[in-house]
Amino acid sequence: MSYGISAALQEAVYARLLGSAQLTEIVGSAVYDELPPGPMPSLYVALGPEKVRDASDVATAAARHDFTVSVVTESAGFQTAKAAAGAVSDALNGAAMTLGRGHLVGLWFRQARATRESGGLRRIDMTFRAHVEDD
Repeated sequence: MSYGISAALQEAVYARLLGSAQLTEIVGSAVYDELPPGPMPSLYVALGPEKVRDASDVATAAARHDFTVSVVTESAGFQTAKAAAGAVSDALNGAAMTLGRGHLVGLWFRQARATRESGGLRRIDMTFRAHVEDD
């Protein structure tokens, strides 16, 4: 197994989300790999935690990355957050992306959880699974 592909995968996912016209229409440029200092926009998307497991066999170094993409909003309901989450899912599920290291075998939506947080925030955490192989 190699964790070396992790940065390349994150970079490709971030670029894919920034390049999604559907998502940009909803959240503008408020897609973050790292949350900026200061006040946050009322609706944004953030890359989150990741869990990686070995998926190698005797011939190939591979890993399975389960990573979270979150949609957070101050809106009273979930409608806007769900529209943004749908755009994230459309951009990533089954996407073919070129990585700076290794290659992406597949990328799939796994699950989502919508919650109300303190301060009136609404949050949708979506988990995606990427299977990558190191060249």
